[in-house]
Amino acid sequence: MQRSLEQQMAIKFCVELEKSAAETISMLKKAFGVECLSDRYIFRWLSAFGREDVNDENRAGRPSTSSSDDNVKRVRDLLNTDRRLSVRLISETLDITKTIVHEIVSESLGMRKTLFLEERFQIQFVDFFKCSLIDETVVT
Repeated sequence: MQRSLEQQMAIKFCVELEKSAAETISMLKKAFGVECLSDRYIFRWLSAFGREDVNDENRAGRPSTSSSDDNVKRVRDLLNTDRRLSVRLISETLDITKTIVHEIVSESLGMRKTLFLEERFQIQFVDFFKCSLIDETVVT
């Protein structure tokens, strides 16, 4: 690992001196001998260090424009009509993927799903009732 790091620094140094790839490879093989990186890795590091542009390179794939301001506004308007809508229903209504709708609702709008107090009591009551029925059947 340490030798690889040393060789990477040597490659960067050769790039700064504007040495050609062949000169760089011969210098590295002379300096590091059998522990020298393969030609393939040397070329890879030469191309990585040789880039002058600091901007991101173009990437393949769909651009992330689904959570645009327009979609955030559409989701907000739909939720203002009925706050009990599920992510799936919003997704189907607005024709946006569920993951994007979830991202908009949770991150952009800062909303999260909460249970109302009555719903919590109903859930606890149902759970208690189920447990008590199970206990009575075991006892008898």
